[in-house]
Amino acid sequence: MAVEYYCVDGENGDHVEDPSEDALFMVIGDLNGTDNTFVIIQPDEDDPVWFASVAVLDEGGYEIVRRDTTRREHDVAVEASIDRVAGDLIKWLAARAS
Repeated sequence: MAVEYYCVDGENGDHVEDPSEDALFMVIGDLNGTDNTFVIIQPDEDDPVWFASVAVLDEGGYEIVRRDTTRREHDVAVEASIDRVAGDLIKWLAARAS
């Protein structure tokens, strides 16, 4: 089943519906090491079968977790560039719609 709608929720309460790459860039750029350390991206449905999360690391950079139980995918990566994180996530999210 293709997902047509997803959202991103930040630890600080930010909520963005169907985020664009620019919106992801801004939400990830707002992460910090004190009160907004992660965001979760997932379908807006009960019991989602996939999610992605981005967390800020104490030593700098971001940890990206992508999990899709229907495709048996589980990937953890570390990246320093917000551009790269947002771009890679948009591509991964597009694949959830196919």
